[in-house]
Amino acid sequence: MASLSLNLLLLAFFAYLAATVCFAFSLHRRRNSEEQVMAVTKSGRFGWILSVVGLLCALAYFVIRWSVAGHVPVSNMFEYMTFLGMMMSLAFMIIYLIYPSRADVIGMFAMPTVMLLIVYASTFSTDISPLVPSLQMPMFLKLHIMTTALGQGLLAIGFAAGLAYLIRSLDLRATGWKPRVLEVIMYGLMSLVGYIVITYMFSGFGYEVSFNYVDQNGEQAAAPMVYHLPALIGPNEGQLLTEGALSPWISVPGNIVSSDLNSVIWAFFTGFILYWVLRLILRKRLSLALQPLLKAVSPQSVDELSYRAVAIGFPIFALGGLVFAMIWAQISWSRYWGWDPKEVWALVTFLFYAVYLHLRLSKGWHGEKSAWLCVIGFAIIMFNLVFVNLVIAGLHSYAA
Repeated sequence: MASLSLNLLLLAFFAYLAATVCFAFSLHRRRNSEEQVMAVTKSGRFGWILSVVGLLCALAYFVIRWSVAGHVPVSNMFEYMTFLGMMMSLAFMIIYLIYPSRADVIGMFAMPTVMLLIVYASTFSTDISPLVPSLQMPMFLKLHIMTTALGQGLLAIGFAAGLAYLIRSLDLRATGWKPRVLEVIMYGLMSLVGYIVITYMFSGFGYEVSFNYVDQNGEQAAAPMVYHLPALIGPNEGQLLTEGALSPWISVPGNIVSSDLNSVIWAFFTGFILYWVLRLILRKRLSLALQPLLKAVSPQSVDELSYRAVAIGFPIFALGGLVFAMIWAQISWSRYWGWDPKEVWALVTFLFYAVYLHLRLSKGWHGEKSAWLCVIGFAIIMFNLVFVNLVIAGLHSYAA
């Protein structure tokens, strides 16, 4: 049954891939036919249907894994990232039902993001493991994780719309800071792809290196730390156990999970290579290569869609990421708030989007300013999900 659930997740991935192709074709049709700008194209409808198929396959994966595990499958990075992809897909469905004639541009950006989340999740262990004690509270686990993921999914749609607005509206042939920042975003996406590529490559070779180390409490760790990529960064007072393996260049303090920091560095390195390979093939900036597809997209419509996604997602995230999370923390750790890194960055995310809504509603920050804020907000979410979750040791470290 567990293998069946993974096969359904794979089917969902290919359905999202086919949906991306349909949405890209829909945008191409709009580009060549101005009178169809506000119409729902046939390829756009096919993209919607394929997106629904992908979501149904992902839901089937989720239900089957739940039945096998005996608990909600959101307890580690593989399960949470796949669930986040599902929630982003569901958020796209909601937005499509509200704005069917404008949603193909969001699908063009949202579906590849969902695919990346699924593939990124697959780089972690897919094994079903027993729950750690702090997760053995079914009701609040469900409420906290599910509402947080749905809120983040809607905020991710806001990011997709904001990014589409910027690529559509900015003069990307200029030499100012704005085109450069967009290219940094493209490089960030390539780094995620790079991490996936490098992880699967070394996994295929069965690469593994182990270290003894001293943990954040100054004690010898009970179990070795295992690396699945060549060690550029070593653990605190690490002792290499694998003969003939590459010795790390430097070591990091015990409150840093060095194996995951090492993976992040490899991701940026591989992303750098992929980015410049694409630049050489396309002979232009990546954002500039995407811009012609968005020629027929109305910037005002995308701006409104972005705001609506954030307006819906923000209260859901606040409820799950703060309110239900604090109730869960009180039951699990006997305190509502403890300044754990994950808690701090959840609060930073909440405050950032609260400022976004204030500036949008009270100060008239529409259009480009609003789009930049959506992009920055999603960068904060991803920093929390990837760097804080994996690299900084804390009470949420079990998620890795």
